[in-house]
Amino acid sequence: MHNIGSYNERLNNFSWKIAEDELGYKPGDVINIGWYCSDRICNMGKGEKLALKWEGLGGKAKNYTYNDLRQLSNTIADFLQKLGIKPEERVCLFLDRIPELYIGFVGILKSGAIAQPLFSAFGEDSLHVRMENSGATAIITQKKHLGKVRKIVATLPNLKHVIIVDDNGKNPLQDKEVAFIMDEAKRVEVFESFPTKAESPSVLHYTSGTTGMPKGVKHVHYSLISQYLSSKWVLDLQDDDIYWCTADPGWVTGTSYGIIGAWACGVTQCVNDIGFSADAWYAFIQKHKITVWYSAPTAIRSLMKAGEEVIKNYDLSSLRHLASVGEPLNAEAVIWGEKVFGLPFHDSYWQTETGSIMISNYPGMKIKPGSMGKPFPGITATILDPDTYEPVPTGQAGLIGIKPGWPSMMRMYWNNQEIYDAKFKNGWYIPGDRSYIDGDGYYWFIGRDDDIINTGGHLVSPFEVESALIEHPAVAESAVVAKPDFVNMEVVKAFVCLKPGFIASPELDLEIMNFIRKRLSPLAMPQEIEFVPSLPKTRSGKIMRRILKAQEWGEEIGDTSSLEDD
Repeated sequence: MHNIGSYNERLNNFSWKIAEDELGYKPGDVINIGWYCSDRICNMGKGEKLALKWEGLGGKAKNYTYNDLRQLSNTIADFLQKLGIKPEERVCLFLDRIPELYIGFVGILKSGAIAQPLFSAFGEDSLHVRMENSGATAIITQKKHLGKVRKIVATLPNLKHVIIVDDNGKNPLQDKEVAFIMDEAKRVEVFESFPTKAESPSVLHYTSGTTGMPKGVKHVHYSLISQYLSSKWVLDLQDDDIYWCTADPGWVTGTSYGIIGAWACGVTQCVNDIGFSADAWYAFIQKHKITVWYSAPTAIRSLMKAGEEVIKNYDLSSLRHLASVGEPLNAEAVIWGEKVFGLPFHDSYWQTETGSIMISNYPGMKIKPGSMGKPFPGITATILDPDTYEPVPTGQAGLIGIKPGWPSMMRMYWNNQEIYDAKFKNGWYIPGDRSYIDGDGYYWFIGRDDDIINTGGHLVSPFEVESALIEHPAVAESAVVAKPDFVNMEVVKAFVCLKPGFIASPELDLEIMNFIRKRLSPLAMPQEIEFVPSLPKTRSGKIMRRILKAQEWGEEIGDTSSLEDD
């Protein structure tokens, strides 16, 4: 049984007050996401209910009730305050998907500080640029990532504390380092969550840009209103659900729906930190009797590739609702889901800047395989002409536009007002994606309107990869574009001009790939490097990535009148 009425019914009677009333919030009240995700659930009599079922490598497993979540997040918040961390200072989370990441996020918010989650596979360059930009005061990490942190700590003047969650005391700690073992700490039973208000900053997520370094997207505690309601209405989370969001909290899905939405709804969520394989994932669903599964098209296509036979080895009958996020979900994946699970995947569209789901397929609503669905109630969306930013007729392609004002909309790009302002045109927020609306009001994704590479649902900045490439001693110039890929939709391809004295070889190819992997992340690493004598440029010297991309995708190259003469 779904907990949402008909989509049209919800549209007609919609107000964000529905979520406010259900959460017991009135405008002007204190609203602290950390408290709403833990203490509030305990106050509802659900303290002994499981909040988190965690599994890691080597058969490790831990369970935490909502009362554990409340006490342990209190303990972390108290620890941060006693270190002298003040409200609105940034605290980075640089951890694998271990319980400390999820519970630490709640604790940071309770303390009044801003949580800054970072993907644990980042190399030191990616880590440095994001921490330097945010001016982070503290970073919470684990021993396996400490080497990367130590390499950059001297270059981060604002960084005062390096908190290590698994220090065994065997090796001396260095300057600024402090150990905090969550499960061994004396639990704090009573902690007064910092009295944040609706517009108090909560989370700072970094997202890639096309022409500059990553941008810090600032969200506020009032974003809870959108995240809670969309978790109920799109993900259909109900009190007795066992929920699995496969996204890493280094990305916005992993926080909005892998922490906040799930725990604000009081459901039991499962986390798997053992990596991807079809057998491991199906075994996890079977073991925990997962009912609602929110994943990414990359993972779904990988499961499709593994075939149908493996599914027969598992009992997946607990599943009742499947959803997808991060990149367009191809029609074949929706049809495949219906065939092998008896359930379609419900595609959802949103981004770091929106904070919550904007356009989606809803429980009980007819799915058109390959479509993004329809706007969430309370979201006014349309398709705009790319030149005038005026709405275009039904069926005509253009830019997606969303009317500002929903609760989880970003409030700023950190220290970058100019780029933030540029995201709004003619009274619309412009996500930067092209689409069209069919006669039934369904949205159909066409592509990005910029050079951002969406690889497996993770956005990679060509500029950031190019900047790292030219730091390699052999590279004179580079251009980075998306290349088509069955599983990831797109992967990173680099065109490289070598400096005199260097000769292209498979060994150099591998060396450059690993150089990027170490400096940035495995996601940013080029899957292919093509060594070229020169790059296509405009007369003003700007590299024309679109020509290289068109070649990769077999598309028309288009107007080349601005190309410099050979």
